[in-house]
Amino acid sequence: MTTAAPLRSYKTIATQTAPPGQLVLMLYEGAIRFLERALAGFQHEDPLEFNATINNNVIRAQEILNELNNSLDLQQGGDLAVTLRRLYNYMNRQLTLSNTRKLPEGIHDTVERLSVLRDAWSEMLRQQTAAPESFSSFTLNS
Repeated sequence: MTTAAPLRSYKTIATQTAPPGQLVLMLYEGAIRFLERALAGFQHEDPLEFNATINNNVIRAQEILNELNNSLDLQQGGDLAVTLRRLYNYMNRQLTLSNTRKLPEGIHDTVERLSVLRDAWSEMLRQQTAAPESFSSFTLNS
């Protein structure tokens, strides 16, 4: 038995049971991971491997961006949701240009932007989990 099957099974269960905020974080991390693989594709000397690695990984990252974009609630999300939609659309266009022209700049730009979003999202989740603890200790001490 290979280790790939249990790992795949674990990842499937993790995504099915994760809270929504954690899923968004996982999507950001996945998109960054695919884009880093695409950037690694620029090192391949074989044209087939070069093109396939970049193309396949950029497309996977774009699918994640599309999922993030489609999950936005523009009614309840207000200005933040509108801004994120614009940002996701911009990154998607950057990736399309990078993929068709096989230039790394748009991929680098998107990795930087997604990293900022991921870090901010991670910090927000960390503060959400820390808030109940500080609140409960506050109420117990008063």
